Amino acid sequence: MSWWGKAVGGTFGFMLGGPLGALMGAAIGNYFDGGLSAQGSRLGPGDTERVQSAFFTTTFALMGYVAKSDGKVTRDEIAVAERVMGQMQLNAMQRKVAIRLFNEGKSDNFPLQEVLAQFRKEAFRRTSLVQMLLEIVAATALADGTLHTHERRSLEQIAAALGVSATRLEALLARVSGQAGFETAQASAAKLKAAYELLGVSAEVDDADLKRAYRRQMSQHHPDKLVAKGLPEEMIDIATRKTQDIKAAYDLLRKARQS
Repeated sequence: MSWWGKAVGGTFGFMLGGPLGALMGAAIGNYFDGGLSAQGSRLGPGDTERVQSAFFTTTFALMGYVAKSDGKVTRDEIAVAERVMGQMQLNAMQRKVAIRLFNEGKSDNFPLQEVLAQFRKEAFRRTSLVQMLLEIVAATALADGTLHTHERRSLEQIAAALGVSATRLEALLARVSGQAGFETAQASAAKLKAAYELLGVSAEVDDADLKRAYRRQMSQHHPDKLVAKGLPEEMIDIATRKTQDIKAAYDLLRKARQS
């Protein structure tokens, strides 16, 4: 049974527990006449379904938290959340749950540190999974093209709690910004600049280093690898889109260097 099957079966909060279980339990609880049931086995730490549940819950809650961090939630930030839901091809019930998690993240009493501590424990050294979470959340902060002071502070706080250094966070933000620019840029110079940012390198790197950066990014975002580490199956299209952009960026740069 998939992680979502566990959730709609009413056993989510009991198989996960903690603040993440409470968040999901609150988001889906009213779908069940008698509330959540304690029936069913409790999954142990590291089980794929448990990690997938934690990832889904944490992602949408943090998107809401970061969107509200500067005092208001913009139409652009809501559009990012809706785009993520669209890429995940969520059904009506899943979408309602994601929206409720997003709204929980916006609340004044959102238990940020407790949620982050539990997610880090659930993810347990799955660095590529932590990176994917941060990339999705960072895209929310950058939705309007500007990283505001409060949004940056929130991302720094989240990254630190997940064991991600300030240097790694800055590199991640540059890549996320680069992907957004690569998808929207029309002028060739702007697209080339964004392609380098997406691959996490400068325009001065040699061809060998460029190729290594490309392979590293492809490996870190490979959809099958991420799903095996706990990325919910519903998010595979997000990872696939990322690898498609990485490949397109590399192909563009390689051709530009050959001309």
